[in-house]
Amino acid sequence: MLELKDIHSYYGKSHILQGVSMALKEGELVCLLGRNGVGKSTTLKSIMGLVKPSEGSIRFKEQELIGKRPYEVARLGVGYVPEDRRIFRSLTVHENLLMGVRNGAKNGGWTVERVYEQFPQLKERRDNKGGHLSGGEQQMLTVARTLMGNPKLILVDEPTEGLAPLIVKEVLEMLAAVRSSGVTVLMVEQNFKASIKVADRFYIMGKGHMVFDGDTEALLAAEEIRRNYLEV
Repeated sequence: MLELKDIHSYYGKSHILQGVSMALKEGELVCLLGRNGVGKSTTLKSIMGLVKPSEGSIRFKEQELIGKRPYEVARLGVGYVPEDRRIFRSLTVHENLLMGVRNGAKNGGWTVERVYEQFPQLKERRDNKGGHLSGGEQQMLTVARTLMGNPKLILVDEPTEGLAPLIVKEVLEMLAAVRSSGVTVLMVEQNFKASIKVADRFYIMGKGHMVFDGDTEALLAAEEIRRNYLEV
């Protein structure tokens, strides 16, 4: 579904991504792990068109994404959940969801009713302002609003950042449910112990490049990689 080949991305003169390659199959939940500052978020932004790679190829369902603007990438079926969530704090949960509706969504796609079925906690809070939600509820709302655009793939940046352990569990279970609904998920995370409970495969980034690609069993066996590149 998604393939990155030898991606190089810069911020000014800073060479952030130094030959990043990775691939996702349809229906997977893939977790990109690594310490702060290694390029995880830049990888998502490069896919989304928020950062323009200087070299390499990013193909989504056989279409080249490099050179496309973020709204064009979104129209192809890629959703983006930023780290800072960016909900509309003065709007209700229901109004936030309506803001995510994309014209031309196919029959059988995500609707407000389907979102409420999938996330009953949001239905209970539908009339609450976004700014009055807990951190976990805000994260749930951001993902749900992204689903309203009927993406085939969602990119989720640090979904458990700053959340209590119980809420971390809820958010990751929510993303597993999204994957089970047929949406492919690429998730940037630092929480290794929590992510192994839901992810199908893992990539680990060093400084600007990939150092590991494998499933849960391979990751648990790669003790030296975890010691050198993760805070575990």
